[in-house]
Amino acid sequence: MTGQAAVASAELAGVPEVGQQAPDFTLANQFGEPVRLADFRGRNVVVVFYPFAFSGICTGELCEIRDNLAVFEHADAEVLAVSVDSKFALRAYAEQEGYEFSLLADFWPHGAVAEKYGVFDEESGMARRGTFIIDAGGTVRYVVVNPRGQARDLTEYRRVLAELAEG
Repeated sequence: MTGQAAVASAELAGVPEVGQQAPDFTLANQFGEPVRLADFRGRNVVVVFYPFAFSGICTGELCEIRDNLAVFEHADAEVLAVSVDSKFALRAYAEQEGYEFSLLADFWPHGAVAEKYGVFDEESGMARRGTFIIDAGGTVRYVVVNPRGQARDLTEYRRVLAELAEG
């Protein structure tokens, strides 16, 4: 499997590459509960960084995941959506949109996990649109980072998850 990167390579310094171990993290979800990446070992994980709750493109992307959650479940994949918003904003956002997956608050220290993944944009104070599909052993199997204003393609998620599900 190969990943792709849709933004200039100079902007991708620090982005984990396919084949590397995914950096571990612990963040609060929309209910204030701690969620640790390492706790999902044995399952596939899709970590989706997005700029802000309630914004147009982000809502469209997350609603597409919500509406196709069976694709992720079939691949035994947990979706963890990460933004720099507070857990309070994320809870309201999840309730409004009916998200049944974890929205994680990379609020404080501001953008620290997005920075670990090389997708924090210091100029704007937000995460770039980065997706990391991580296998059951914690290895990054797919990476995409899209430029500002460009939504990600769920078709690629389907392809990679199908490959992981096949073993």
